[in-house]
Amino acid sequence: MQSTINISSDLSSCLFTAIHHVKTVEKGSFLFQEGAEANELYLVKSGIFQLSKIIPDGRELILRMCKRGDFIGEFDLFSPSSQYLLSARVIEDGEVAVLLKEDLEEQLACNLPLAYEFIKWMSLQSRKAQTKFRDLVLHGKKGALYSTLIRLSNSFGCQTNSGIMIDLLLTNQELANFCGTSREVVNRLLSDLRKKRIITIEKGKIIILNLDLLKQEIDCENCPIEICRVD
Repeated sequence: MQSTINISSDLSSCLFTAIHHVKTVEKGSFLFQEGAEANELYLVKSGIFQLSKIIPDGRELILRMCKRGDFIGEFDLFSPSSQYLLSARVIEDGEVAVLLKEDLEEQLACNLPLAYEFIKWMSLQSRKAQTKFRDLVLHGKKGALYSTLIRLSNSFGCQTNSGIMIDLLLTNQELANFCGTSREVVNRLLSDLRKKRIITIEKGKIIILNLDLLKQEIDCENCPIEICRVD
């Protein structure tokens, strides 16, 4: 079930010409942190990265999980602010191609094909964000978790004999951070899903046994798979 729906091949090839250097990163480190000077953007070559926002009460809201082919830091382009709006934590060792912000801005300003591909990609990111926040606001804590599981299955799902395995190790706290709720709430909801045989967990990975039921619970609108994702 897993597919690669990230930046288009046309945009990727255009961005390739703007790469300044390649950087190796280790699990647990930060690619950048919220509030730091934003002078670089990144194209993921390998590894997994978690983009999140720390809200005033200290809780963390995870907005994206990025993998090979994804572009990170785009919201800081052409911005009067020189600070990153989010933090990017390395979840799995990998490599990123580093693009200098000022160089890419110059290329976008004078390269029409690149600007066109970039606008299309940014429009897709905006639609993904809108649908995610719609689910968080309209469907409550249970709906937020169900929606997150569906999105994770579209981004990291692998079909197995049992069901759709989310091929990503996530703690219950990280799932809570996706949903904007507490770990205790997620613990209870996951336990309920396991009792009802809607999901199971093997070696720390969630396997969805009944995806249709999750969709029914949140009145799923069957958005295109390129929108209903966490990456």
